[in-house]
Amino acid sequence: MLLAGLAAGAQDKSAILRPPKGADVALVIFEDLECPDCARAAPLVEEAARTYKIPVVRHDYPLPKHPWAYDAAILARYFDTHSKTLGNQFRDTVFQHQLEITAENLHAFAEKFGAERKVDVPFVVDPQGKLAALVNADRDLGNAIGLDHTPTLYVVSNKRAGTPFVEVVDRTQLFQLIDSMKKE
Repeated sequence: MLLAGLAAGAQDKSAILRPPKGADVALVIFEDLECPDCARAAPLVEEAARTYKIPVVRHDYPLPKHPWAYDAAILARYFDTHSKTLGNQFRDTVFQHQLEITAENLHAFAEKFGAERKVDVPFVVDPQGKLAALVNADRDLGNAIGLDHTPTLYVVSNKRAGTPFVEVVDRTQLFQLIDSMKKE
């Protein structure tokens, strides 16, 4: 019974951890905008994506222990509605200024970010809860594949045989893992 459960979990991961359409290899990351280790990982992930010209699929995985992470993820999703690039710029800016942000000043931080890019941030960002539903869906996805920490980073491929994904446990090995996945 245990083996069947493990096999089903691996199958679920294979279905979830895929590159976007048209990409052979990608990076998939589950991140928490208040996580210090996520902030440390972000520049390396961006450098790898730029170096290898591969996409990064970002998933919000706000941890309950971080008081403003969930609200920051909703704000990032708000900026995603204007453009995915803008949403990712917001995420990266949050990582760069993480130590200055609190639950109390997060909205003002987002307003300043938006103003600098000529995007108004309303007082109530998600009145229907649609953005929260997207964040919750990402968190549910992470829970479905057994995540327990952030960042959780994978190098994924669209191959059907062999290993279609590998978790990056040691980030110093990221480039080697991408090389290996591209060769297979």
